[in-house]
Order: sequence, then C-alpha cells, then structure tokens
Amino acid sequence: MNKTELIAVVANRAGVTQKNAELVLSAFTDTIAETLGRRGEKVVVTGFGTFEVRHRVARSGKNPRTGEVITVPAQNTPAFKAGKLLKDAVK
Repeated sequence: MNKTELIAVVANRAGVTQKNAELVLSAFTDTIAETLGRRGEKVVVTGFGTFEVRHRVARSGKNPRTGEVITVPAQNTPAFKAGKLLKDAVK
C-alpha cells in the first residue's frame, strides 16, 4: 500500500474527504519527524508502537568495488518498535 492508497482507505473509514485525510496524515508524519529530529524525543502511540532515535556508533566498513577499508561515521537513525496490539494483529 502506498501513501495515496492509505489516504483513500483512511478517508473512507473516517467518513471524510481524501483532502482532509491527507492533511491529517501529513500532520501526523510531520509531527513525528519534528519530534524525533529536533527534540530527539520518543513518540509513543499506545498499542501501535514507539518511534525513537537510535544512535549508531562509528564503524569500519569495506567498499565492495575496491575492497578499500572506509570509516562509516556515527549517525542518528529513526527506529520503530511495534506495540503489542500491532504485533497481535499481524500474527
């Protein structure tokens, strides 16, 4: 399912227009991105899951073409951990 299909399903289930569903979905994703990016805080949606920032330490890697050893710098990455209700729904 892509974003357009998701918006159509949400609009249908909520009984709103696709434009309103798109605005809500965009606000949701923008808020999560802003909270993770600027503040570095967790976003917990009870039953669904937790969005958080995880820090990856610097490590060495290998260029597959040349075999040259390179250093991969430390970085922060977004992560998602599914909640119990979501896990149970998928089983």
